[in-house]
Amino acid sequence: MSAAFKQYIQAIGRGQRAGRTLSQSEAYDAMSMIISGSVTAEQKGAFLMLLRVREETPEELAGFVEAFDHHTIKEVTSLETDLDMGCYAGKRRQHPWFVLSALLLAQTGKRLFLHGTHEPDSKRLYLSVVLPSLGIPTARNATQAQSQLTESGMCYMDLIDVNPQLDEIIQLREQFGLRSCANTLARMLNPSRARFSLQGVFHKGVDEKHSQTAALLGNSDVLCFRGEGGEIEFNPERDVTLQICRARHQSDISVSAVQQNWQMKPKQLDCKKLVHVWQGEEDSYAFHTIVGTLAIMLTLVNDLEWTDAYRYAKELWLSRNKTWPFDLSC
Repeated sequence: MSAAFKQYIQAIGRGQRAGRTLSQSEAYDAMSMIISGSVTAEQKGAFLMLLRVREETPEELAGFVEAFDHHTIKEVTSLETDLDMGCYAGKRRQHPWFVLSALLLAQTGKRLFLHGTHEPDSKRLYLSVVLPSLGIPTARNATQAQSQLTESGMCYMDLIDVNPQLDEIIQLREQFGLRSCANTLARMLNPSRARFSLQGVFHKGVDEKHSQTAALLGNSDVLCFRGEGGEIEFNPERDVTLQICRARHQSDISVSAVQQNWQMKPKQLDCKKLVHVWQGEEDSYAFHTIVGTLAIMLTLVNDLEWTDAYRYAKELWLSRNKTWPFDLSC
């Protein structure tokens, strides 16, 4: 048992009156002890679940991210990338249309690094399953990732090959039956050190917390929003606020829904549907989602006003080469 770590459990677990939050430096120290394995399994579980109940502050999240950042695979941090996209929610209600938005942005010359994981006990559709079915292989190391970035402008890596210590915390869901702050930290990590970071969340208010954390960390260009199912995907059926942090300065952009009629949930999620829509199959929901998601990306990386970003996104989609750019026979 770690006597030093016990003070942090006591600090956050004493209750609403006696308990307190951790400073950024305390959070860094506490998570560093967890990562190094100097705490017991019981201490680690208690700490993570107490935070789960109370919810983390921006200062705590910043300290945790700093702790895990030291353990990102060195070669990954040296990749040549423009936009980091942490894809950890998975899709349950709608297809992962944001993949097509990412592909369009990559074809403009931007280099996109996508990362995620597959959570135990989850019935969601994750990129680790989606992308290979589209002819986009998972990069298992930085060499493969750089090759894909050079060839197609985008790549995907599983978190276990990017930051195995953080993935280990995420996989504790199998024992807890609940997510921990690790899912949030993975979205914030930006392992490839890309200038721009796009983050999607599900719950109200968490997007603003992401922006506040980015300011504490001094991250240059971060955009966080409440995406469909918590993923980095525009939901055309609801208004959304884009929380932006540039050089520690926080701002927001209000975006109105563009589709008034609610879309029926598909009976099943077939990954090949993405290919069919890319090739020209008509789907109103997909169209608005792809264009809206791409507009969010362009707002961030090209620093465009929303109306200009949406107009440009629509032009890119309508003028795309409808030949699917990957080999589906692999």
